[in-house]
Order: sequence, then structure tokens, then C-alpha cells
Amino acid sequence: MPSSSSHSFNSYSFSKSDIDQDEWVESMRKSIVEHNDDEIGKIPVSIFAVPKVLLATDPEAYIPQQVALGPFHHWRPEVYDMQRYKLASARRTQKQMNVSFERIVDVMKKNDESRIRACYHKFLDMSGDALIWMMAVDMAFLLEFLQVYLMKQQGRILKKVVSGMSHLVDASGKKLSHMAILRDLVMVENQIPLFLIKTMLEAQRKQMIHELTAEQTLKTMLMGLYHELSPFQEKELPEVDISDCDHLLDFLYHMTVPNNKELGIEEAEIDIENEGITEVKQGDEAEEESFAKQSDVRRFMNAIWTIISKSNRGLVALFKKIIFGKPVTLLMKFPWKIISNLPILKLLKEPIEHMVENFRGDGEKKSEDDGIDSKAPLIEEITIPSVTEMAKAGILFSPVNGGIFDISFDDITSTLSLPIINLDVNSEVYFRNLVAYEACVAAGPLVVARYTELMNGIIDTEEDAKLLSEKGIVLNHLKSDKEVADLWNGMSKSVKLTKVAKMDKVIEDVNKRYSRTWRVKLSKFMKTYVFASWKLLTLLAAVFIGSTQMMD
Repeated sequence: MPSSSSHSFNSYSFSKSDIDQDEWVESMRKSIVEHNDDEIGKIPVSIFAVPKVLLATDPEAYIPQQVALGPFHHWRPEVYDMQRYKLASARRTQKQMNVSFERIVDVMKKNDESRIRACYHKFLDMSGDALIWMMAVDMAFLLEFLQVYLMKQQGRILKKVVSGMSHLVDASGKKLSHMAILRDLVMVENQIPLFLIKTMLEAQRKQMIHELTAEQTLKTMLMGLYHELSPFQEKELPEVDISDCDHLLDFLYHMTVPNNKELGIEEAEIDIENEGITEVKQGDEAEEESFAKQSDVRRFMNAIWTIISKSNRGLVALFKKIIFGKPVTLLMKFPWKIISNLPILKLLKEPIEHMVENFRGDGEKKSEDDGIDSKAPLIEEITIPSVTEMAKAGILFSPVNGGIFDISFDDITSTLSLPIINLDVNSEVYFRNLVAYEACVAAGPLVVARYTELMNGIIDTEEDAKLLSEKGIVLNHLKSDKEVADLWNGMSKSVKLTKVAKMDKVIEDVNKRYSRTWRVKLSKFMKTYVFASWKLLTLLAAVFIGSTQMMD
């Protein structure tokens, strides 16, 4: 017998009050009988829902806040207020095309409904009329918005935006509403098929004498949008074929991660063996690659103190007198800020202070867990030194006018070359949605995800961000260097681990160069020959203290 909760669920599923069953049956009939087209079945899904693991990190980066395009968010109250502007755009489109908008909808429904439904990975539980009217009105709005970028690309000065859009859009694109719409346009769940936009442009072109074809016009618009949104400053842009792009975000992805055809090459430029790729590690395991951990030193100090405190009170009193007595209070007044810059003392500073606190606590027992570093990262991160650590090790940084594939490392000059990147209020949403879309469609390496992981790996603090700004690599249009660090550190969650040959070779070369520095060699020495034997040292200390007690 099913449980009450199960019974409740089943009852609800078979008696959903907001479904018109006759309409549901009709939609099933049309879907199966009328749309039995093998060609439709071959259309790949191109518009997805954001993976939950990414959506949970920052919902506002994936859910449109100003305008919804397409069915996923259309009826959300927060964005439905934009309907008045969409309808105004549709009326202007009707006037411009000198044809009834209803006629436009009828043609779309007849020719494109099945193809539209095939593009979405979710079942669109709405009537054909509702779907097509929605798409047609949304397209009219989107095309009117993109006119700004058509003008800019053609070098024409847009002195006045259509009155109905003036509240939202301006020629400079700096209005808050304009910026908000830009963010919404790149969201994974806010896409509409590009072939529909091209179809409507073709219909508009017929009514006007124009030197550009519909495809050329659309390409010009999207290139203008790319220049507005892309944080990179490439000297040479890939040649992306509009007919190969499924929607606006897909075009932006092709521009950011072009394939070999778009790059004009026949085969991949780099092919390295898998064993040469740096693996992503987690927490302390990653730290062990190049640093002796302070937790090892703490454990050693704690063990020593435990032995001392369990010996006899006279010995404990003697230690306290030595440390806290007036003649030797200099220990507590050590100029830590000066000596902590010395490598070995920098490593010992915190554990010694921790041990001194134990002395102050009158032998009060503390758990071993208190001495273990609890700041292990909660997310997976590339094993690579931070910018400031690399700079201290003598590694240089060079800005490049290029994109992700222009990242490189020159071992001879110890120079890491990184693409110049403009960061503004739209950058995080842009990158997050490219990463999410890539996770949904990419059959090969997740290039954008790996780039964000790399930037997260080398930028840990605002000091790292500031150094890259000083080197001309990060052009910061945010409020502070801390916001730059927070941007990258907040985007480090990926759907799955990935390897990108060229970037992983750079990471490997940087780590090899960094590991050759004296600072890292000293850390490895301390870890291997000192802290790895802390139990032995503790035993020796116990023997020493025991012999001292016997002498007493």
C-alpha cells in the first residue's frame, strides 16, 4: 500500500485543476499526428535550463531581472511589466512592415512552430497560438533594441532613440535599464532561436530599400553587441557564420571560443600527453604541492606542550617563568612584523604564538582539532600560485590583445602572458552564462570554465587583482580591486572537471618554474625533513623531558 505522501502526490498529479484536459489532448494530437516530421526530429536542442549546481551559486546571474525573452520566464511578475514596451515595439513593427501583425503570427505558426518547440529542451506546455504570439512580440522588441548596435557598427550617430524605447535605451548604452537588458540578453534561459530573428529581418528588408541583406544586418547587430559585452580586446576576430549559430548567446560563445574552422586552421595547434596536465586537487592536498603547512608546525608545538603540561608542575612553572618573567618578556615583544618576512620564521610565527597562548592558559587542555587549519577551500581550485606569489618568485606578467587562446608562458623570460580584460557590471553575468551554456552543449573541453578556474586560481586577494591592474592586464571598471577578486572567486564552481590542453600546459610550466625558486624549495625541505618527522621530534622531546624529571 502506498504511503500517504505518495498517495497525496499521485492524487495531485491526476487532478491538476489548472489544466484544460481537452486542450491538453488537442496539443498531444497536434504534436504527434500533425508534426510527424523526421526533419524536425533532427533539430538539436539549443536552449537549455541552467544546471542546478550553477544556478544555486548566484540565481540573479541566470534569471532575467528586466526583460524575459521566450517561454521560460515570460509570466514571471518581475519581468512581465516589460510587456507594455514589447507591445509598443510590435505596433511599430506592424506599421513599418505595412502588414498586420496577426498576419506575421499566422505565417510563423504555419512555418515555424514545430521547429521552435524542438529548440527548447523543456516541453513547452502551452498552445501554439500562445507560443507564437509570445515569440513574435519578443522578437519585435529584441530587434528594436539591437538597432542601437547596428547604428554604432555603421558609424552612424544615433541621436534619438524611438520614443517608446527611450525610457530603456540610449545611444551610449549607459542607462541602468539598458545595462540590465544587456545582462538579460546573455542569459542561458532567455534565448530565442536566431532563425526567427533572421526571418523577421528578411520580411522587414522587403519593405525598405537597404544595401545589406538580412543576414548581413543581423551579423552587424550581433558584432556590435559582442563589442559591447566582451571583456577581451582581440586584434583579430574569428569569422563566425551566422547560419551556424543557434541563438544570440551561441554567437557570443563562438566569438569567445571559436572552432578551428572559425580560426582558419585545419587542426588543433597543441597536442600534449595527458600525464603532462595538472590535475585539480582539493584543500590540503593541493597545498602540499608547494608549501609546508602551518598545521604541521602547530601539531608539533601542541604535542610538545601536551608533554610538558603532563610532566610536573615545577617544570611547567619554570617554562612560564622563563617566558613571562620580567627578564625575558622580550619574547612577547619580538618585532614580528620585521622577522616574519624571513622565510623560516614566517612559517613558525603563527604556531609559536599559538604555543605561547597555551602557556598563558595555565595548562588548559585544548583539542587537537583547534590546531588544525580550518580554512581549507570548499571548492575545487587549480593548483597554481597566486599572482603575488608568482611575482615574489620572479615571474613576470605581460598583457596581450587577444582572447583565451592567447594565454601563454615563456620559460626563458619567466613571463606569463594573459589577455587584457575589461571588467564591468556585466562581466560576471557574461562569464557565468557562457560557462553554463558551455556545460550544456560542449562535447569537448570546457574552455571558458577552465579560463575562469585559472583566473580564480591566480587571483586570491585584492592584492592579486591590484597587481594585474598595474600590469595592464585587468582594466577595472568596478568599484574596487576587492570586487575583482570576489568576481573570480565567486565563479569557481563548475559542473565538471575539464582539461584544456593549451591552458593546462601553461599551468604546468608555471608550476615547474615556480617550484624551482628557493622559497618553494625551502618549504618542501621543511615539509619533507622536519614536519614529516614531527612525531619523532615529539618522542625525542618526551625523552628529554623524562630524563630531566629523573635528574630532579
